[in-house]
Formats: sequence, C-alpha cells, structure tokens
Amino acid sequence: MGQVRKHFSWKFWSICGLLAVALLFGGRLFLVRDLAPSKVHAQENGEPQGEPGEGECPAPAATPVEVLHPFKGKMERTTTQPGTVQAFESVQLYSAVPGYLQKQAVDIGDRVTKGQLLIKVDVPELEKQIQRHASMLDQSRARVNQMKARVATARAEMEAVKATVAQAEAAAKSAAATLRFREQQLQRMKDLFALKSIDERLVDEKTEQRDAALEAERAAQAAILTARAQVAATEAKIDQTQADVLAAEAEVQVSQAELERAQVLVHYSTIVAPFDGVVTQRSLFVGDFVRAATDSGSRVPLLTVQRTDLFRVVVQIPDRDVPYADPGDTAVVEIDALPGKKFPATISRIASSEDPDTRLMRVELDLANPKGQLRNGMYGRVTIVLDKALSQLSVPSSCLVGRSQDGKASVYIVRDGHAHLTPIEIGTDNGLQVAVLGGLKRNDDVIQHPTSDLADGTPVVVAGPAAPEPAPAHP
Repeated sequence: MGQVRKHFSWKFWSICGLLAVALLFGGRLFLVRDLAPSKVHAQENGEPQGEPGEGECPAPAATPVEVLHPFKGKMERTTTQPGTVQAFESVQLYSAVPGYLQKQAVDIGDRVTKGQLLIKVDVPELEKQIQRHASMLDQSRARVNQMKARVATARAEMEAVKATVAQAEAAAKSAAATLRFREQQLQRMKDLFALKSIDERLVDEKTEQRDAALEAERAAQAAILTARAQVAATEAKIDQTQADVLAAEAEVQVSQAELERAQVLVHYSTIVAPFDGVVTQRSLFVGDFVRAATDSGSRVPLLTVQRTDLFRVVVQIPDRDVPYADPGDTAVVEIDALPGKKFPATISRIASSEDPDTRLMRVELDLANPKGQLRNGMYGRVTIVLDKALSQLSVPSSCLVGRSQDGKASVYIVRDGHAHLTPIEIGTDNGLQVAVLGGLKRNDDVIQHPTSDLADGTPVVVAGPAAPEPAPAHP
C-alpha cells in the first residue's frame, strides 16, 4: 500500500509541474501577441511607441566605418628576386703555343682598348719553322716549273715523232710504187722469155729487183708502225709529265699550308685585347714558361679581360612567375653596395626553360654602366613588373578579414546600412594591395580597417565618401 501511495504522489507532482510551465509560457505568448499589433499600429500612424525599456529592448547604435571602391588596374603583378651583376663579356686569354713570356704590357686593373697589345710570347722554334717552310715552298715552286718544262719537251718530241710518221708513210708509198714498177718489168721479161726473145738471165735479174722492191715496201710499212708507236710513247710521256706538274703543284699547296700554319702559330704568340674593358686577372710574369692551351693538364689563363661599359644582371625567377616573364618587361635594379640608387632596366632575354633541380628560370637584364659604378659580382635585388593587369580589381590588404588561404579571403561590404561579410577570391598580395579575382564589383563599398567588434549584419554608417584611388605602384 505504501509503494502505491509513493508512486501516486510522484505522478501527481510531475503533472503539477508541467501545468505550471504551460501556464507560464502561455501567458508570455499571450502578452507578446497582444502587444505586437499595437506596436505595428503605432509605427504605421507615427504615434509614439513608448520609451525604451517599457516592454522592449533599445535598437543597437550604427557603427561608423570608412569605405572605398575596389581599384581597377592599380595592382601590378611584380616579382622581387636576388640578382647578380655579371660582365657582359668576359674572356680568358691563353697562348696557343708554348714559349717564354717575353712581354706583358698590362696588369690587373688596367683599362685596355680593342686591338691593344697585351702579351708577347717568345717562340724562336716557330720562327725557324717559318724559314724552313718558306724554303720548302720555293723548292716546290721550282719543281713545278721543272715539270712544266718536261711537258714542253715531251710535246716537242711528239711533233718530231709525228713528222717521222709522215716520213715513213711517204717512204712506204714510194716503196709501193717501186714494187709495182718492178712487178711490171718482171712480167714483161717473162712474156719475152716465153716468146724465146730474151735470155732467161734477164728474167732472173728482174725477179731479183722485184723481190728487193717488195722488201723495201715491207720495211717502209714497219717504219710507219715504229713511228706510230713512238707517237703513243710520247703521248704517255706527256701525260706523265703533266701528272708530275699536278703533283708538284700539290706540293706547293702543302708547303704553303705549312708555312701559313707556322705563321698563324707565331701570330698566336702575340695576344691583343678582344674588346674595350679592364684586366681583372693576371697569372704569370715576364720570363715564366707559358704552356700551350692545347697541352694536357691544368690550364691557367694568362689574363682575364672583362667588358665594363655594359653588364648583365642575372635573376632566377620562380615557377609561379615564369609564365608572365617576357623580354621587354620593365624592372628596377637595386644594388646592396650602392644604397639609395635605383637602376631602371628591361628584360633583355629569358632562358625559356626552368632548371629541373631548382625550378627556377634564368632571366637577364642588360644594364649600362656609363659612370663605372657597377662591378662584376655585385649583388642586389631586382623588381620586375610581370603584368600590369589593366582590368584587374584590387583592394588594400587592410580590408581583408581573418586569415586568407588557398586563394580565399573575406571582406565586409556595406549594403542597406549593414555590414555583410563577403567571401572573395584573391591573387597576388604585395603586402599593400591584394588582387581580387572574383567576388567583388567595381562599385561595391568595401569597409577599410574592419574592427574586431564588426560582425555580419551589424548596422553601420559611412563616415565619409569612398576613399580616392591611389596612384599605381611602380617598382
């Protein structure tokens, strides 16, 4: 019985509590519903609504803010990278021939002009070689003349042999005529002998004469063959002498080449300045032995000459800026050793290829040095204008709210008297301005220097007209 009573008591008090809560909330809802129409009626008729605190909370005060419109074309894409000053032309001078350093007309720091004598190497062996090759050239030329004379002699022999052929042919014709005459005489004698008009002794005599004429005719034909063979031999002799002429002329060319080679080597013993510049390195002194540049082993340049009226400024730009770098882009060079000085320049050439190890691309700027302030090896910074972004919007970096990452950020925009937190897409941020890629319009009122108590939907009042656009920033 006691347990039933306890259970009944618990349920009773629970129901009472629920009824009390229902009565409380029902009374507040009735009060609000009853008051709301009167407040709306008072607003529509311009009647006083009562003092704050009499049944409602006071409206929050509007926060004063300064606004500006996004800038157009004021944000330039720039990159600032370390730069190294290098001589536009730098050459290490070697000797092409071994010898002893006979003369050194300049020293470190001396300015030289193009074609000026710098070094003379003593090469007596090469000078003797020039004399020997000159003599060999004269000998080869004399041999050519000798071979040409032999050709002339062979041609004269050819004319004589041709005359012998003609003489032999004439003798053969004479012998042939004599043979015919002797055969006719022999035939007549035979006819007379057949008629018993002459003695047989006369027939034998004519027969012997006919045989002698026949042998003479055969000898004449053999003489013709001999003369013609001499003609062929003389022609071969002419061909041989002409070949000897060609060989002698080739020997002349070889001798001439050897002589010129020796002369070139002797010319290499005299070293002159290849361009106007300054001597930056000297390795030997007068009397030292000079090794040829073609010798194996370590090579030490005699002098190093660098051009100083024009320099190259070498910059390595990162991968993100490579697509925007082009010859002709403007830049400003600042040298650490020359504080306060800015040297305007333009990109002269780009490598058009990145180093696979560093992911950097080589860019060169030509920098004139009329006052001689620049030195090879100086170091500084180069700011290059990669893209002027004439149509791109930008806002001051101070307008951003919170942290920006992955190209996303937020700003406050004033609309209908309230601050609205608006996400935007951003690009380059140079510390003063940030490029806006999306999320803003040209006529949006962007709040400058948003404070920490500003929130989305906060009532605001613009303190003054939008801030004017700044002048474009040039490096």
